[in-house]
Amino acid sequence: MKVNIQKIKPYEADGVVYHADTCLPLIDAFKRGKLKFKALARHTYPGDRLDENTLGLNSIGYWDANEPQDWGLDWHRNEGIEFHFLESGSMPYAQEDKEVLLTPNHLTITRPWEAHKVGNPFIGMGKFYWVIIDLGVRRPHQEWVWPDWITLTKDDLLRLTTILRQNKKSILKTDQRVRDCFKRINQAINTDDQGSNASKIRLLINYLLILILDLLNTENIELNESLTDSSRSVKYFLKELDKKLSEQWTIDLMAKSAGVGLTRFTHHCKQLTNVTPMRYLTMRRLEMSKGILKNNPNLTVSDVAYMCGFTTSQYFSTVFKKHEKCSPNEFRARFCIDQNISAYPEI
Repeated sequence: MKVNIQKIKPYEADGVVYHADTCLPLIDAFKRGKLKFKALARHTYPGDRLDENTLGLNSIGYWDANEPQDWGLDWHRNEGIEFHFLESGSMPYAQEDKEVLLTPNHLTITRPWEAHKVGNPFIGMGKFYWVIIDLGVRRPHQEWVWPDWITLTKDDLLRLTTILRQNKKSILKTDQRVRDCFKRINQAINTDDQGSNASKIRLLINYLLILILDLLNTENIELNESLTDSSRSVKYFLKELDKKLSEQWTIDLMAKSAGVGLTRFTHHCKQLTNVTPMRYLTMRRLEMSKGILKNNPNLTVSDVAYMCGFTTSQYFSTVFKKHEKCSPNEFRARFCIDQNISAYPEI
C-alpha cells in the first residue's frame, strides 16, 4: 500500500485553526515493514483518499502488528470522535489520566478534546482498528453535528450524542456483533478502489453506532449535564496553555481558542483560577521562566523572556522583580549558590 497524505487547509472555527494529526510514527513503522497497515483517510491522516461520499469521516483503518514494536503514538487529540477496537493481542492505552492495557474486544471512545496515547511507550502486538468522525466541534460545550449520511433516527442519534457528551465512559467490553462489524470494515477497506466501497463503509459505520448505543444503554450510565458546560471548555484551554505560553496571547485570542465569548471566558477563568486571564497567563509565564533560568545558565535574560512569551526583556525583568522581589539574574545567581551549598557534605 502506498501511504498517501494530502495537505489541505486545516479546520478553522471561531477564528482558531486546528491542525490534523499526521501519525508520523505509524507511517515510519509501516515503511520499515514493522506491521501491516491499511487506511482510508482525508486531510493529513495517512492512507488512500476518501471521497466526497463520506464527508465527515476523517480516517478509518487498521494496523496488524505480529512482532514486537519499537514505536508508539504519544499524547495527541483527534479532529473528531474516535472509536478504537482491538481484535487480537494487547495494547497499552492511555486517555486523560487513565492508563489501561487493552485486550481483545475492548472498544475505546475518545472525544475531540480528550488527549490520548497508544503505547507505553511502545504499542503491543495486535490488530487495532480506528474510526474518526468529525462532528464540527473541538470543545466540550459545542453542539455536535453528525455527517448527513448518519441515518440513525432522530431519537437514537440524540440519545447517543447525549450519552457520549454527558459522561466520561471511555472503554467498553464489546460482544461478537461489534467484532464482526469491524471484520466487515476490514474487508471494505481492503477492497476499496477509489471510493468504490463508500456505501458499504457508510452502512457499517451506522451499524457500528447502533451497536455502541446498545452497549451504552446497558451500562446504566449516569448523565451529567455539567460535562457540556462552557466552564469545562475553559478548563481544557487553561490546561493546554502551558504548552503555548510563548504565543502572543490576548484575552480575545484566549477566549476564541476556548470556544467561548469574551465575557464568559473571563468569568470562568476567574472562577477556576481566582485571577483574571491575563494575570493567570503572566503567572504561568513566570513559572516557566524560573525553570528555564535554573536549568539553562547560558541563556540570556532576553532569550528567556522571548521563550516565555514576553514582548521585551525589560518588561519581563520588571514583572519578574515585582513578583519575585529580585531580578532574573539575581534569581539565577541565588539558585546557583543554593545548589553549590547543598553539594557540600555536612561536617
